[in-house]
Amino acid sequence: MADPEAVNGVDDATDKKQKKSSKHDGGAADLERVTDYAEEKEITSHNLCSNAANLFEDKRNKENEEKLAMERELQKVHVKKEDIELIIREMEITRSKAEQTLRVHRGDVVAALEALTN
Repeated sequence: MADPEAVNGVDDATDKKQKKSSKHDGGAADLERVTDYAEEKEITSHNLCSNAANLFEDKRNKENEEKLAMERELQKVHVKKEDIELIIREMEITRSKAEQTLRVHRGDVVAALEALTN
């Protein structure tokens, strides 16, 4: 009779190996699709992170510019040395804080003291 492994001229062992390899090839193709999707997703999330970082940096720069402009404006306000000394004595705060508060309130001692007490 015919060899048990060979049927219709095809070897069963070879046939099984071909089926296994085709089965694994399909899995490899699926894996490739998933990997491509993940790589695209990583790229877009990287772009989003860099865009978000740029937005925060722009906002921070804008705030710093506004702060510098405000400080320049406050430097133009003239305050009396006696007023600064009064606030330092009464409120027991640093000279820079007293001077800044006076400048914000345009040299008005009463308004500066009220702001510091509230």
